Amino acid sequence: MKEEQIYGIHSTLEALRAEQNIEKIFLQKGLNSEAFKEISTLAREQNIAVSYVPIQKLNRLSQENHQGCIAKISPITYQSLEEMVEQAFAKTKTPLFLILDQITDVRNLGAIIRTAECTGVNGLILPSQGGAMINEQTVKTSSGAVFNLPIAKVNHIKDALFFLDTYKVIKIAATEKAKQSIYKVDLKQASVIIMGSEGKGVNPSILKMVDHEAKLPLLGETSSLNVSVACGVFLYEALRQRLGD
Repeated sequence: MKEEQIYGIHSTLEALRAEQNIEKIFLQKGLNSEAFKEISTLAREQNIAVSYVPIQKLNRLSQENHQGCIAKISPITYQSLEEMVEQAFAKTKTPLFLILDQITDVRNLGAIIRTAECTGVNGLILPSQGGAMINEQTVKTSSGAVFNLPIAKVNHIKDALFFLDTYKVIKIAATEKAKQSIYKVDLKQASVIIMGSEGKGVNPSILKMVDHEAKLPLLGETSSLNVSVACGVFLYEALRQRLGD
């Protein structure tokens, strides 16, 4: 699978106006034309990440006449959060959702997607800014599971949590600072598990909104697990409880 991209201001604008599946847009620093402003506005409205980068970065991404603008095409079609949640509750009264708070490594993202699909997660929620892109590496690491898992992007994770509150979804955050282990949390009800970034964990402002903080017991000298491994343990504990095993 080859990663696709659009280069040029007008091509990117047309793709945005047609609401194509754009994963991320790179714009050259220091350029402030009206077309650039329109690209930024449309991207924000469609929850598409925009990065302002030096021209050297753009030249590495494409040898074509990019005019200071390159857009990466997403290999998947994202759902709206509302659509994803409604479809999940139409299938079951106790769906399981997963939020990734700015996971930055594409291989971690792909591994988590693979485990999430295998454990029956009903929907994955990603931030539009600050997290890893779903690209060729993500697809490969997920072994294609990315095509079978409903995924939504949101501007703010807090807004997603407020929306899930309207469905009475229980919010569980993975954090090493928690007092209880994940094995003490009831995961049989409608739930969302929140995993934090590799370096910083779950944002403190998000931790203030959750119903439960939970951790994994660690008996060795190492102080933490890789986020994709920890996420797998959390998800399989949810599956174990739901299977009644």
